[in-house]
Amino acid sequence: MNVKILADSASDLTDTYYEQYDIDRASLTVHLHGKDYKDGVDITPKTVYDAMKEGADTKTSQVSPQTFQTIFTSYMEKEQPLVYLAFSSALSGTYQTAKMVEQKIKEEHPEAPIHVIDLKCASLGYGLAVLRAAKLAQEGATSEEIMEMAVYHAEHMEHIFTVDDLEYLYRGGRVSKTAAFVGSLLKIKPILHVEDGTLIPLEKIRGSKKVLSRMLEIMEDRGIDLENQVIGINHGDDLERAEQLAAMIKEKFGTKEIVIEMIGSVIGAHTGPGTIGLYFLNKPYK
Repeated sequence: MNVKILADSASDLTDTYYEQYDIDRASLTVHLHGKDYKDGVDITPKTVYDAMKEGADTKTSQVSPQTFQTIFTSYMEKEQPLVYLAFSSALSGTYQTAKMVEQKIKEEHPEAPIHVIDLKCASLGYGLAVLRAAKLAQEGATSEEIMEMAVYHAEHMEHIFTVDDLEYLYRGGRVSKTAAFVGSLLKIKPILHVEDGTLIPLEKIRGSKKVLSRMLEIMEDRGIDLENQVIGINHGDDLERAEQLAAMIKEKFGTKEIVIEMIGSVIGAHTGPGTIGLYFLNKPYK
């Protein structure tokens, strides 16, 4: 029996990937207009972005303990090995909740083949690591081999992204009100990255036209073998700029495979419309 991979909806993978690679999903929750929605199940990113453009407040919450209890128990009863690759613990309490449930189950069933790993990644950077693990699972790899591969890809996954409006990062507590106000006035576009699972400002660029070129320079400086690895690009309802960045990458590095997706509802609720994310490895693809 092959190992089953579980990911949460902050991986920003579409249903196509979950179905193609037989990945199970645990959904975080989006709170919008006084209602709760399961990310990736009963709300679309487009709905969230449209609401944000109209001034709606969006909030999110982690996967519930009950959800993990149900999922973990079902695989334990089937005696099917399960590896849950989790969204960064520095950005959500989802990993801690899953770990708590795993430990509770193993107190009564020490041999339960359930494993919970904090990948310390987010969005499509997290998603690419999940896809690599899922491909390995389909090939019949063991839980240990899968976890080792997933951690390698996660540890060496660069997350480089920019937001269109600093106001959304302010609402999420990532920048001060003054920085958001001044940045908007001066048309400053921040470039950020993820370091040890945490969102870290990297640079400030004056004017949106320079941002994509600078992201490409960072990619050239940090990336390894960019021609032969899978590159991820995602966007907050701005496919045109995402495709523009993809064309620049192909022209400069000769990259063969680029995955372009919309940033999911949970991540997008904090980064806002117009965000562009770029994900690549700083070590050779395994």
